[in-house]
Amino acid sequence: MKNIDHYDLRGKRCLIRVDFNVPLDSDFTITDDTRIRAALPTIKKVLAAGGSVILMSHLGRPKDGPVDKYSLRHILPDLEKKLGLKVKFANDCIDAQAIELSSTLKPGEVLLLENLRFYKEEEKGDENFAKKLALLGDVYINDAFGTAHRAHASTSIIVRFFPGASLFGYLMQDEVMSLEKVVKHADKPFTAVLGGAKVSGKIEIINNLLDKVDNLIIGGGMAYTFAKALGGTIGNSLIEEDLIETAREAMVKAKKNGVNLLIPIDTVIANSFSNDAPKKTCKTNEIPDGWMGLDIGPETIKSFAETIKNSKTILWNGPMGVFEFDNFAQGTIAIAHAIADATALGAFSLVGGGDSVAAVNKYNLADKVSYVSTGGGAMLEYIEGKDLPGVSAILAT
Repeated sequence: MKNIDHYDLRGKRCLIRVDFNVPLDSDFTITDDTRIRAALPTIKKVLAAGGSVILMSHLGRPKDGPVDKYSLRHILPDLEKKLGLKVKFANDCIDAQAIELSSTLKPGEVLLLENLRFYKEEEKGDENFAKKLALLGDVYINDAFGTAHRAHASTSIIVRFFPGASLFGYLMQDEVMSLEKVVKHADKPFTAVLGGAKVSGKIEIINNLLDKVDNLIIGGGMAYTFAKALGGTIGNSLIEEDLIETAREAMVKAKKNGVNLLIPIDTVIANSFSNDAPKKTCKTNEIPDGWMGLDIGPETIKSFAETIKNSKTILWNGPMGVFEFDNFAQGTIAIAHAIADATALGAFSLVGGGDSVAAVNKYNLADKVSYVSTGGGAMLEYIEGKDLPGVSAILAT
């Protein structure tokens, strides 16, 4: 891949698209700095190679221009602490101040631009906006895998203005190579673990994976649509009635392809959506009226974990239950540990998607799996087999 190791960065102003779309609390304190930490190797490489750095990112979803709560100035203290140097800040990403600060930037210095999405042109993929951004740097580096699935001005259109000088950062390179290892070059047996609330958000992934995996594990709220498709009674559990037939078709395809499709055998149920609700365990296809499934049960944990531990490649996207509630987190915890155990035995494991990443971080297992993806939507679209404009634009140059 065209990464920063193959380019002379001395004296170059490197315009780096990063993904600093991090969660902030009411005091503007970063509550999860994963994405900032993931960008540090690329930033530090440029600085060590004698270049200067201009960082551009989005934060949140501002709808009508600049809003203080979405200003990237809130992350300056954290960024400066991590880099160990003073970071300059431009109050706009394309105005005269941004041009002045970028043009006078010296090697070893860092400039952070204000939120790209304060301009609607960013998400529209406006070429003129991309051209204005391009004026700020000599080299373009895309290290924002989380936005690689969007054809935005700063992720794919801007490449047109850097012929021969458009590169992948380390994060982007690692993300793509890890995904290719799973989707295109997986060692067998290959097991995908899918969870989360809805089948509708995962159906394209399921269909694409059924041509690649040996085992497909279905957990979380989406499992009850499959249980209903098999004729089970699921009480008040989450259900997508319009996708019951789709679930049946997926099970037929799995059987035809020789894929072992596993859904929960037993379920931890509650009579209300609350951490403190009374709970009990029952068969997944025998959930009584007035009760809902909120986690996988002990038999299921044993079955899923056994399959995972016998795998050589593992993809995990989505929790097994409502792990935000401690009383319904045991299934997600057990699966996270099973994946970590399989990794210790030599399997390659990739964890992606906001909730799955939050889970491995919460249980201190991020360093016990092979790779933790920073790009939920981009990762899912890659697994679905879709083109990622932020990747293909650079590969085409």
